[in-house]
Amino acid sequence: MISVDNLAVEFSGQTLFSEVSFTINADDKIALMGKNGAGKSTMMKIIAGVQKATRGHVRTPKDAVIAYLPQHLLTEDNTTVFDEASKAFSHVFAMRDEMDALNKQLETRTDYESEDYMKIIERVSDLGEKYYALEEVNYDAEVEKALKGLGFKPTDFTRPTSEFSGGWRMRIELAKILLQKPDLILLDEPTNHIDIESVIWLEDFLVNKANAVVVISHDRAFIDSITNRTIEVTMGRIYDYKAKYTHYLQLREERRAHQIKAYQEQQKMIADNMAFIERFKGTYSKTNQVASRERMLEKLDIIEIDDIDTSALKLRFPPTQRSGDYPVTVKEVSKSYGDHVVFNDANMSIARGEKVCFVGRNGEGKSTMIKAILGEIDVEGTCTLGHNVKVGYFAQNQAALLDENFSIFQTVDEVAKGDIRTQIKNILGRFMFKGDDIDKKVSVLSGGEKTRLAMVKLLLEPVNVLILDEPTNHLDLKSKDVLKEALQDFDGTLILVSHDRDFLQGLANKVFEFKDQRVIEHFETIDAFLERNRIESVKALDL
Repeated sequence: MISVDNLAVEFSGQTLFSEVSFTINADDKIALMGKNGAGKSTMMKIIAGVQKATRGHVRTPKDAVIAYLPQHLLTEDNTTVFDEASKAFSHVFAMRDEMDALNKQLETRTDYESEDYMKIIERVSDLGEKYYALEEVNYDAEVEKALKGLGFKPTDFTRPTSEFSGGWRMRIELAKILLQKPDLILLDEPTNHIDIESVIWLEDFLVNKANAVVVISHDRAFIDSITNRTIEVTMGRIYDYKAKYTHYLQLREERRAHQIKAYQEQQKMIADNMAFIERFKGTYSKTNQVASRERMLEKLDIIEIDDIDTSALKLRFPPTQRSGDYPVTVKEVSKSYGDHVVFNDANMSIARGEKVCFVGRNGEGKSTMIKAILGEIDVEGTCTLGHNVKVGYFAQNQAALLDENFSIFQTVDEVAKGDIRTQIKNILGRFMFKGDDIDKKVSVLSGGEKTRLAMVKLLLEPVNVLILDEPTNHLDLKSKDVLKEALQDFDGTLILVSHDRDFLQGLANKVFEFKDQRVIEHFETIDAFLERNRIESVKALDL
């Protein structure tokens, strides 16, 4: 369907990737994987037509519709949520309006034999053929279904988009893309700003209703659910696997083992030839052989090994004093903003060592409850921190709290204590800060880099209660694995807000569900909770 031919991208003499070729077929669901900085987003932008390659082409059929959702996007502020989402059908409405206008002209004109009159007839005929060939659709119902699926309430439909955060505006744009039913959907980190229920809805849509899809995501459960093919971008080239992500990881390890073996054999061959050249250089009878081996070595392509394995690095939270039996207690807590009730008469007791998660649609009060527990907002009822509690808190805006005058290394060194200081460079490397990067000032870092640095800082602070609000949005899969391992080994109390099911799996043994102004306690893992609610959650959206 869509052909990518010999793409190459170069920046300031550096090659990002070169001679990349592959085909996207009509039923492909592709995960575009690779390290941060490998060129995934750049390649997606080129396929979308918003960026040009240094060399190569992307060939698409004439009438193919490609829809692209970047990581950062703002919709217009001069319309309502419903009207903005309805723009997905603007081409249909434009055809209908043009036909209506032309038909009105035909009703009033009397120059039946004129050239202009015949042109109007032909245009109406062409438009009618296209318009009436479209599947009969209740457009308002489709818009409503998509918006509800992505977490909007009916009362949100008439609100102006200017009242919503960037994440919610991203959902509006995603709704427009899904409603267009394009031939190819390109999604760059689509799950970063949506809750678990909306992710489940999106998965179902992409699997059962979408045509071809290419997605960049660090949500392992999401990409495993929707993809049937994995393209890895690494070291300037690609590897194409007809496999889901989990199977691809196995195949990649096999590839890397072959690379290591081939590299070792090549290095031995080089060493043997270098020894021969050194030994017989200047020997008349061996002149031709020496010259031949020198030419061979000059032309030799050195085998490179992909992805240095750093899995041996293991982080642990530093030990701290033991807290009381119940570090967090919430009794009959209610919170309202004006007439809007967030939750009412909420109760929870979290025991020492428990790992719990807060789940629910955005806006149901998860972050509000965290602020209440920390005493950052006033509420009705009581929120109590137990004896000897030391809280480590990672907020969604944690990056903004870093000292911008510090370097990356200074930021971490400030909190590192004891033997862990000898591992700072390794720890930073695992979170994608390598080489000279560690001397950069915080002020020059991107939002994602600041978020990762704040997470490293938290990992090194001695606490016995951890509260994490969406900690994984800007972490790649390896960094998430490091964090997850550290949290699994953490012997304190954990409260976690996250929409990343793979990250939650094996972490939370109790679920607090925020729904319809209530907080409901479930004595089960997140997997059991989602399995029990999945069919109900999806079918409630009338897909």
